[in-house]
Amino acid sequence: MQEKAKGLTYSDAGVDIDAGNRLVDMIRPAVRATKRRGADGEIGGFGGLFDLKAAGFTDPILVAANDGVGTKVKIAIESGMHATIGVDLVAMCVNDLIVQGAEPLFFLDYYATGKLDPKVAASVVKGISDGCVMAGCALLGGETAEMPGLYSRNDYDLAGFAVGAAERKALLPRAVKPGDVAFGLPSSGVHSNGYSLVRRIVKDMGLSWAATAPFAPEMTLARALLEPTRIYVKPLLAALKRTPHISALAHITGGGFPDNLPRVLPKGLGVALDLSAFAPQRVFKWLAAAGEIDASEMLRTFNCGFGMVVFAAKDGAADVEQALRELKEEPVKIGEVIEAGAGERVVMHGTLKL
Repeated sequence: MQEKAKGLTYSDAGVDIDAGNRLVDMIRPAVRATKRRGADGEIGGFGGLFDLKAAGFTDPILVAANDGVGTKVKIAIESGMHATIGVDLVAMCVNDLIVQGAEPLFFLDYYATGKLDPKVAASVVKGISDGCVMAGCALLGGETAEMPGLYSRNDYDLAGFAVGAAERKALLPRAVKPGDVAFGLPSSGVHSNGYSLVRRIVKDMGLSWAATAPFAPEMTLARALLEPTRIYVKPLLAALKRTPHISALAHITGGGFPDNLPRVLPKGLGVALDLSAFAPQRVFKWLAAAGEIDASEMLRTFNCGFGMVVFAAKDGAADVEQALRELKEEPVKIGEVIEAGAGERVVMHGTLKL
C-alpha cells in the first residue's frame, strides 16, 4: 500500500474550510427567518436571486448602499459580546436606503477574520438576520473570509451591502423649500459612529468593558456601548404612505448634523437648528464631560440624541407629526429650512444640554 504524501494543506496555513461549511449549516435557520416576498430565504448558491415583480413594484428605481460598523466592532471582540453588532451593520445600510424613499429588499454581508470561530461568526450572522427582520429585507447571501496574517487570530471585521427599491415618483428628497420643518427622531444612543473617540475616552479613563457603565449603572460598559443602532425603516415607510408632506429624510451618521443635513437640501438652502430642543441621552453627557468635548465637536461626531431627521413641508408639518406619533414615534421639532446662499448651511442657535 502506497503511503500518503505528507505535504502542506490549506489548514496548515491557517484556513479551515470545514469550519466554513459548519458555519453555513449553523446560520441557515437565521437566514430563512428573513424570507420575504421576492426572496426565498435560502443560501448556498453562487449568487442570490430577487424577484422585483413578486415584491409588488411596477416602475422601480433600485437604490444601493454599503457600510460597516467602524471600531464599534472592537468592543464586541474585546468584550466577547457579539449578538448585536450585526444589527448595527444592517442598520447603517438600510437607514441610508430609507432616506431616499426606498424599501430595503435584500442584504449581503462580508465577514473577515484571522481565525474562523463558527460560534462567534454564527452569533454575528444571527444579529444580521435580526436586523434584516427589523428592516423587512431578506438576507440574500454573504461571504466569510478567513485570512491569517492579515487579521490577528480573534479579530474580525464586517461590511454590509443593501439594495432597495422605490417607485420612480416616490424617490426622496423632493421639493424642499424654505420654511420646511425639521423633526428629529430619537436615537438608541451612540449608534455606530464616533467609536474611535469613545474608545479613546474609555482608555483614558482606565475603564474595563466589564466595569459598570458610568451613565447606565444597571449594565456593564460594554453592554451599554453596544446598544444597537435604531432601524427606522418600517415606521418611515409607513409614514411615507400616510402623508405626502415628507420632503426629505437625513440619516445622522459620520459628520453629524453639519455634514449630513446639507446632503438632502437643494443648493442655496440650509437648516437653522434649535439646540435647546435637543435632549441628549446620558451616554452623550458622559462622553462630553469625560472627554471635555465641546458642543460643536459633539454635534459633528455623534447624533446627540436624534439619529434621523424628517423634513416636512411647512403647510403639512402638523400632518407629518401626527402620522409619526400614530406610528409610535416621538418627533421633536429641532429646526427649519432657511435660505443660506453661499453662507453656512447648518446654523445653530441655543445651547446643547450636555
